[in-house]
Amino acid sequence: MILASGATRARMVVDKAFKIAEVDRRIYGSFIEHLGRAVYGGIYEPTHPTADSLGFREDVKQLIQELQVPIIRYPGGNFVSGYNWEDGVGPLSERPKRLELAWRTIEPNYVGTNEFMKWAKGVGSEVMMAVNLGTRGVDAARNLLEYCNHPEGSYWSDLRRSHGYEQPHRVKTWCLGNEMDGPWQVGQKTSVEYGRLAYETAKAMRLVDPDIELVSCGSSNTAMPTFPEWEAVTLDHTYEVADYVSLHQYYGNRDGDSANYLARTMDMEHFIRTVTATCDYIKAKKRSKKTMYLSFDEWNVWFHSNAADQAIEPWSIAPPQLEDNYNFEDALLVGSMLITLIRHADRVKMACLAQLVNVIAPIMTENGGRAWKQTIFYPYLHASVFGRGISLQPIVDSPVYDAQDYTDVPYLDSAVVYNEAEEEVTIFAVNRNLNEALDLNCDVRSFEGYQLVEHIVLENEDLKAVNTAAEEKVKPHSRGGAQCRDGFVNARLSKASWNVIRLKKFYQNK
Repeated sequence: MILASGATRARMVVDKAFKIAEVDRRIYGSFIEHLGRAVYGGIYEPTHPTADSLGFREDVKQLIQELQVPIIRYPGGNFVSGYNWEDGVGPLSERPKRLELAWRTIEPNYVGTNEFMKWAKGVGSEVMMAVNLGTRGVDAARNLLEYCNHPEGSYWSDLRRSHGYEQPHRVKTWCLGNEMDGPWQVGQKTSVEYGRLAYETAKAMRLVDPDIELVSCGSSNTAMPTFPEWEAVTLDHTYEVADYVSLHQYYGNRDGDSANYLARTMDMEHFIRTVTATCDYIKAKKRSKKTMYLSFDEWNVWFHSNAADQAIEPWSIAPPQLEDNYNFEDALLVGSMLITLIRHADRVKMACLAQLVNVIAPIMTENGGRAWKQTIFYPYLHASVFGRGISLQPIVDSPVYDAQDYTDVPYLDSAVVYNEAEEEVTIFAVNRNLNEALDLNCDVRSFEGYQLVEHIVLENEDLKAVNTAAEEKVKPHSRGGAQCRDGFVNARLSKASWNVIRLKKFYQNK
């Protein structure tokens, strides 16, 4: 890493007139797949001391409610491309155990569509449902939609009612398959094959329920050899029937270069801008008046568990797969990824931290025991709770550095959200400098009468510090020391830190 000179000061101007867009609350969504211990041993464990009448863990539910997760993608993921949804409804005693090909486990089908819908409602979340376009297609998708959303008087809606769910689930958001460009996917498709199938599936689903919104499957990641041609070809088919196109991306610090690792959101920025440009190209090509929005419905850090996953014996039930134990620097990158999503609120309308419990997740559990918060829990919590409102475009002057794969990386990574109804402003900031604090001077004069509420900081001397059930080494504090005077916020951002600076308007008594 080459350090730039004068890497200790940054300036920022925040003005309420510099609006990007309203932040759709669904960018703080998450994801639960039938994978590893995400469901069995994660959200669902009938023998756990806190289990409710359906077998779901109340301790996990409370942590999820703390995060205020607005939408949860389900049931996959790679899992959905070989899933027969009918296996997961009806009496438990009649549900089959299946070979699950995506992760080579046994799926017992103890939890299915109805149980998950009821659980999600209990934690305060909507459901983003995915349909199987790998081994199945139009018929299974439209039947599942009828089962979930049609009130009564048809075969599938009446079957749901016979299963004890008289009221429809009213699922609004549906994913047309998952990562269909990937050779790892059961039922992988070419771009033309997928585009045609997704179009016909969408057409049938909209005939069942015209009010749903649909997500067309985008590239699995930026490294795919067909990116972004996949988006151009598939959207040529699905542009007028879909509302969103999906993006998926995971990052890892495999070579131990922390400065380069914390710069990886530069790649995320490029991904979003490229997909946006491709969407707008298809819009122009079709002379359409419709704007395609983005659903970043898989994103996170994922690399710690790769070696352990290779040692798992196949055909077991709920083995500990993809259980990354996140450290402090992972939390910093997750914070920067959230900042990136907020800055692109004009086009990114949904996003899902993948995943929610045990599997590359902010929440971990012990079977029969405790649940606890991983390091990445905290930036996700802060963004979800305080990041509701209008995303503003800050004008930033920050020192930069060059990393192995990126040049001119700003030390200051920031986003600003203005909650007009509550008269609050929140500045999210990551100091990427691993060696020095960053003195931030922020002009907030357009927010007359606003004063500092708190300055939350997540910091640790050890970039590799982790949280466990026994000890929480990485947790935030509110001793950041920011000050707001005469329309300026001055704050020292500790080296390698996540910062949340909150302002609120106060009225003087007359």
